[in-house]
Amino acid sequence: MILHYFKKKENIELEIAKNTYKKILEISTIMLKENNFFIYKNYNVSFEIVSIFLIIYFNKNIYKKNVNSKKINQHLISIFISDLDESLRVKGIGDMSIGKYVKKYVKKFYYRLNKFPKNIDKDDNQDFKSYIKSLNFIKEEDHDLALKKIIAAYNQVNL
Repeated sequence: MILHYFKKKENIELEIAKNTYKKILEISTIMLKENNFFIYKNYNVSFEIVSIFLIIYFNKNIYKKNVNSKKINQHLISIFISDLDESLRVKGIGDMSIGKYVKKYVKKFYYRLNKFPKNIDKDDNQDFKSYIKSLNFIKEEDHDLALKKIIAAYNQVNL
């Protein structure tokens, strides 16, 4: 009787979203730890890196027109917001002001999503390079290296 619950599409999509989010966190952590082209290595930069990879995943989903991509993306956003809430609580933000901080980061994410270049698969990647420069958390002399590493990591986010 319970088996039908485990085979529902919503659960499959949620599992895909959870696994994808874990992969994005792994890639983001490796990116932050193994590279010295970041000006700072703090919570805000970590947020920016996770945001970039989430946005890249959304764009890949939309570009490839995957089945159920809309629902998977919605689950990813829910997981992302829950993770923001939890990580801010771990940082010491209290119950009374947690909503304000989560709202600030969610607004920041949607602003980044809106400004993100539509097609970063082009050979010249000038739009993506300009986008990376605008974020101001990568050393200026390392923009090209950062771009290459982000695109290499982009190819690790499997669909």
